[in-house]
Amino acid sequence: MQHSAKLVARVKLTLTKRTVDALEPEDKPWIAWDDKLTGFGVRVHPSGAKAYLVNYRSGTGGRKAPNKRVVVGRAGRVTPDQARRLAQELLGRVAAGDDPASERAEARGVPTLGEACKDYMDSGHGRAASTERGYRRYTDLYLGDWLTRPLDNITRREVESRFQFLTERHGEMPANQCLSFLRSVYRRPCVDYEGLRNPVEQWLAAGGRYHRKKRKRISSPAEVLPCWRRGLEAEVSNGVHRDVFLFGLYTGMRLGEVVALRWEDVELDAGLFRVEETKTGVPLELPVTRQLGEILARRRAEGGSVVEEPGEWVFPSPMSGSGHVEELDRYYGAIGRSEVLVSRFAELLHHGGGAGADAAAVIDQASGEPCPAGRRDRGLCRGLDGGTTKRARATGGGPHRCVDGPRGADGAHPPGC
Repeated sequence: MQHSAKLVARVKLTLTKRTVDALEPEDKPWIAWDDKLTGFGVRVHPSGAKAYLVNYRSGTGGRKAPNKRVVVGRAGRVTPDQARRLAQELLGRVAAGDDPASERAEARGVPTLGEACKDYMDSGHGRAASTERGYRRYTDLYLGDWLTRPLDNITRREVESRFQFLTERHGEMPANQCLSFLRSVYRRPCVDYEGLRNPVEQWLAAGGRYHRKKRKRISSPAEVLPCWRRGLEAEVSNGVHRDVFLFGLYTGMRLGEVVALRWEDVELDAGLFRVEETKTGVPLELPVTRQLGEILARRRAEGGSVVEEPGEWVFPSPMSGSGHVEELDRYYGAIGRSEVLVSRFAELLHHGGGAGADAAAVIDQASGEPCPAGRRDRGLCRGLDGGTTKRARATGGGPHRCVDGPRGADGAHPPGC
């Protein structure tokens, strides 16, 4: 017998040993309610386990009062008649003004949302700093007024209301991200504390939906890169900044990874460079292609003897506190006004490093350096091979095709070719 989310509440029957044994599990937990005692029911879990429970509204009751549930016993350990008597006792206490669910939660020490958020953030090792900042923003700004409340005191209706509020005040994506974070925060406590339910899961089960991500068309590299190269040359006069853009295009690296590159991480003789700090926390070792070799040669020539000093940046900036280039935002608007289809640095991941073998050839042709005929199959003008950057991120620097770039002292290609 199949039950939709709305039909579950309508399943009523007299709970006896025979009827309870006949209830079959489904993909999601569902509840069969007793037709003799209002608020008394049995929850059937996907595993086949069954538990008797009482549903009530605390305080003065009414539709605005929080809806709470208390487990009174597990099927097999107590009979339906015994569970019904326990349910009657609990409902009598509720009528007298007691709140059994809160009393039980206080006795077993259910954590507050603030404590659960802290535990969740402390347990995630290797997260990027930007991810941690996002979690703190959700906790302090979006959920700040809930932090002192016990986890079992936050209801599905409140989650739904907060989702609508965040959508109107901050936008669809922040609302999605905040509820996804809240859903994750609840998962571990729901395992640790019997009977604790995840209000975000309940909201989804009741028909709640995250906002759909709006897909936008991403033009092909052949459309974007020639325009982008012309816009870059027209609007970015600073050679260091221009090379940051180009380095990101040829490798698919994130802006923070490019600007944090140090000369001690570059081995031109071996044709390799290392990225020590990545979003995934896994260091990468990547080949120096012909195009990257030209960029690094320019940076070394302009840096002079200072590049030999330990810790010196490949893309330095005397104006920043860190000593390296930090922000390129001021160029985005100007490049965009030059009728370029893509302007922001992050979007280059879709067109350059993630575009495959043709990216380097297209960008070189746009700069008046066509790929030599008949040589592309041997690696010239190819940059990294198709998908290498994405695969390297997933495997910690996986296989790549040989590239025509600097070789070792013995004339061999870099390791991995």
